[in-house]
Amino acid sequence: MTDNSLYDTDFYAWATQQAALLRAGKLNDADIAHIAEEIESMGRSEKRELVNRLVVLALHLLKWQFQPGLRGNSWRLSVEEQRYRLSSHLDDNPSLKSKLDDAIRDAYRLALIEAEKETGLPRRVFPAECPYSFAQMMDAAFWPEEPVEG
Repeated sequence: MTDNSLYDTDFYAWATQQAALLRAGKLNDADIAHIAEEIESMGRSEKRELVNRLVVLALHLLKWQFQPGLRGNSWRLSVEEQRYRLSSHLDDNPSLKSKLDDAIRDAYRLALIEAEKETGLPRRVFPAECPYSFAQMMDAAFWPEEPVEG
């Protein structure tokens, strides 16, 4: 059995030790409970990365749509970058595709807060639910038009 206190005092040393034990097939000596916890944590981290990328993408699409007079290279490049990074992240983690609806819903809530902060526009100006499908958000040809005044 390994010294579990190493997990709390020197995570790097613990991780290196656990990797060596696993490679050597010494499962009885490995800290299985903490290893499982760390693997689950890595999965949550990948989902958070997905949400964070979607926040930035949705935010810049909202700014593009609702502040047409301020459109510029920076926003365009940010949208293009997030599309690329999202595509790459989903290629690396294809099972996250099954989490897209929830991730977009969570991301859009955060994007609304950021949009209100960054644009100075009241939140009621923006749609309450994400107005873009994932396919639109990822489509290089998709750039939302100005909102129709009603």
